[in-house]
Amino acid sequence: SVIMPTRNRAGALRDAVESVRRQTFPDWELLVVDDGSTDETRSVVAGFADERIRYLYQGHAGVSAARNAGLAAS
Repeated sequence: SVIMPTRNRAGALRDAVESVRRQTFPDWELLVVDDGSTDETRSVVAGFADERIRYLYQGHAGVSAARNAGLAAS
């Protein structure tokens, strides 16, 4: 499992997700934990047609809470 907390970083998110997708190990899951973004984060993640990528949204609680949410979901 790869846990990727994010907040209002839609501009950098596509490259970060692509970096995970380019890994040679095929058996992974990516949990993008959106910590209350107000930008296009949700639509960026939705643009990837890959069942290994999961989007989780939470109200802004901070990066530690986002990581813990991703860990709980993994």
